[in-house]
Amino acid sequence: MSENVQGTFVSEKIFKIRWKHEDFEEASNFLTGSWDDPVNKVTHWTFQVNDVGESYPAVVSSYPVLGDVTEIKFISRDFFVVSTSTGTVRLLQIQENPYSQFKEHVSWELIHKFNKTSDYASCTAMSTFEQDVVSVGEDGRINLLTAAQKKPVRVIDEADSCSIYCVDFLRHNEILTGNLRGHMKVWDLRSNQDLPATTFMLSDQAKTEATSIAHHPTQRHIVVAGGGDGSLTVWDLRHNTYPMTQLNAHAKAVSEILFHPDRPENLFTCSHSGELWHWNNSQQSKLSLDPTNTHWLNSIGTNGKVNVMSLCSAMHKPINSIDINRSTLLFGCDNEAMYIIKNIAL
Repeated sequence: MSENVQGTFVSEKIFKIRWKHEDFEEASNFLTGSWDDPVNKVTHWTFQVNDVGESYPAVVSSYPVLGDVTEIKFISRDFFVVSTSTGTVRLLQIQENPYSQFKEHVSWELIHKFNKTSDYASCTAMSTFEQDVVSVGEDGRINLLTAAQKKPVRVIDEADSCSIYCVDFLRHNEILTGNLRGHMKVWDLRSNQDLPATTFMLSDQAKTEATSIAHHPTQRHIVVAGGGDGSLTVWDLRHNTYPMTQLNAHAKAVSEILFHPDRPENLFTCSHSGELWHWNNSQQSKLSLDPTNTHWLNSIGTNGKVNVMSLCSAMHKPINSIDINRSTLLFGCDNEAMYIIKNIAL
């Protein structure tokens, strides 16, 4: 493993890991969410320095969760939402002074459940846009929530006939979902009808589920989706729903896709195969007359202009989650450890 990769054994499988973004400073705090334990946790970490001047992560506080943590998303500096496999979403606050347990503000209980049995269904994914939160689940339901209201703003009860695995806000009134069968659906939240505005397929070559979605930070119509077969698919949703690019990438399902928020010519992907890749096109972007050019994605795997680098040796266990702040990347794994990679070349 590379010298700039620091691992920390945490005795729990990490399913989500998220930086707490500071206003002007480099981030020094982050959250993790665990899964596959009788009682799981959301844990707040910070960095401390030991006697020899080495920085290491230390626990600030933790919050017990019934079920698996399935997503963590910040909606402001100190407020975040966490979803679970018991179909519940909670709005929590990190208490800064003094450091203490998280403060719960809103709990949306059992907003994902199977209608026929009333059993809870897993909330599989969330996306946020300012104070708004959208959740999707195994029950095929879409919930639109807002931090200021204890009841869902809108519920699309039978949005899908199968499990929805991923969701992303394209703009404040529009979301994109991906399901178990690889159906991608654009929803106009202003519409009175509970029907998608557009439906298209993740892949026209192989049937596989959509496992993750990410949009370009400054051009939200550029969308990348990961598949259960390890594939990556890229669309420009302004023009049509035919993919710009489809390629075989990872050996197993794509866990997460992440654009660097400030340097979007850098894309990061991780997978159930234990792979973590950095897709970099900074040289090609410098040659472009358009500083926001993202059509470099169209060249992935065809003309070699995009540099794809493995950031760590294969983990032999799924890497479930990644997040980056400036040049420092976090990732969480099923080997009961989390890792920090510093000084990534962007």
